Amino acid sequence: MNREALCHAVRQTLVRLPAPYESHYGIVPLPPPEEPIAIGDGRAVMEEAIAALREVETLAREISDPWIISRIIARQEALSSSAIEGTNSTLDEVLSVEEAADDIARNDARQVRSYALALDRLVPEARAVGHNIFSLDLIRQLHREVMRDNPDYQDNPGEWRAQVVWIGGRSIEHSTLNPPPPDRVEGCLLHTVDYLRNQGMQAQTQNLLTRMAVAHAHFEAVHPFRDGNGRVGRLLLPLIMAADGRVPLYLSPYIEARKDRYYANLKAAQQQLNWGAAAGFMAEAVVATVQELNATRQALRHLRMLWLERRKLRGGSSALRTLNVLSDYPVLTVNRLASWLDITFPAAAKAVDTLVSMGVLTERTGHRRNRLFAATEVLSILNRPFGTEPALPDR
Repeated sequence: MNREALCHAVRQTLVRLPAPYESHYGIVPLPPPEEPIAIGDGRAVMEEAIAALREVETLAREISDPWIISRIIARQEALSSSAIEGTNSTLDEVLSVEEAADDIARNDARQVRSYALALDRLVPEARAVGHNIFSLDLIRQLHREVMRDNPDYQDNPGEWRAQVVWIGGRSIEHSTLNPPPPDRVEGCLLHTVDYLRNQGMQAQTQNLLTRMAVAHAHFEAVHPFRDGNGRVGRLLLPLIMAADGRVPLYLSPYIEARKDRYYANLKAAQQQLNWGAAAGFMAEAVVATVQELNATRQALRHLRMLWLERRKLRGGSSALRTLNVLSDYPVLTVNRLASWLDITFPAAAKAVDTLVSMGVLTERTGHRRNRLFAATEVLSILNRPFGTEPALPDR
């Protein structure tokens, strides 16, 4: 770690690391700032992001739209956040794991599924409880959720690291940042949690996006686990929004597409206490994510219109009702469909057969039992690279 890259205030926090790294120093992060944060050149995008948040809040109040808080968006968040750390799966694979027995599923897919299920459970809790949801126990819980299916993790998921770690470089001699020694981790995290609870001056002096950026950068600087810190830190972002009473946005797809800038802004905050750069990046992520959300919603509405042009379906029919759930459940079994629609298995099977004949659903397994069906045109829209135009069929 190059000490010359650290600002004076950060250099003052350096402490010697324990053996066998006693010739190196770790940074003991200062408590997150509660005073106003200067955004600088990011002022315009911050205003745009705040307007985008208002847009999403208006949509949430005015319409009942599963794309505001969506099962699929949570799974895309899990996929992208995991991919940033080298755990790779696909949306099709994760959805298939959820719909069918996962005894042969890859570990990566199960890890992503665990991340998504943590969001499903904890986002509503954060909305109900507010900022008091944040605690050391919550952070341990998040880590257990994202690492429990990782066979290569060498510690017990949810336990603070007992070893020296570094960020960047294959060895500590070439690191870009050395987090605090293990015996200082919990004390530093208590500062993170205190800030997340939003009971200090930051509640009056900093907006939501700035607080998200500061909390995330501070947590990553503490680096309380040997692995999985990035995923836990990004899980905190929608929880912060939900605890603040906002519609949570899932920013990891944008972050994955801009990894270099993401890491550069984290480094600026951690090495130079340039919190404004991190806040500006967070604002950019919100603006782009809302634009992507709108593009996806419009494409799915258009796709549904194209489906209805293929065949006239009777109003209230099981087939028509199935069309209405495919944006959230594009991979399904007949049993699950029967449960979602509260209809009999034969009625669900008939609806699936109708949609297969329309080209809306495709059978995936080739089995006679426990068959999986996929709305491939929906998956094509959802699986597109972040920021690209959705591809729609001609009819």
